[in-house]
Amino acid sequence: MKNLFTARLEIIGINPFVFIPEEILKEIFEVSGRNKSPIPVKGTVNGKEYTQNLMKYLGEWRLYINMIMLKDSPKRIGENIEVCIEYDASDRVLSIHPQLDQAIKENPLAQKNFEELIPSRRSELIKYINNLKTEESIQRNIEKIIRHLQGETDFFGKKLK
Repeated sequence: MKNLFTARLEIIGINPFVFIPEEILKEIFEVSGRNKSPIPVKGTVNGKEYTQNLMKYLGEWRLYINMIMLKDSPKRIGENIEVCIEYDASDRVLSIHPQLDQAIKENPLAQKNFEELIPSRRSELIKYINNLKTEESIQRNIEKIIRHLQGETDFFGKKLK
């Protein structure tokens, strides 16, 4: 299997990760045409499929291994895991829920603040609404997001700026 390697699971702060072998990094840079993070990747960890971003932090490229990728990953530091990795050219654009989109567009301050959020924070809000099941919870949480975008409240314990 291409780009298959074994690596020791390490941790920085609370984030488990593995380092990517240099020759594999070079190939991912070539195929993707990128050498700045984030670089979208996909593959397997111990045979389980994942999609993730390859990130450069403190001068080194890392593949962060979350608990979706590897059950109990924070408790498995020091284990050797089998990783397969390749550039993921698929479209990862998230569709914003139409009701959230409308609520943001109807409120100039909310729209301005939403557009000024870092991309990962915008994605976090979009994913949150997209994963809700009932109309009631969607509406209730859209209202919370709008209040948050107006600077009235925190959301997920996070301040707007």
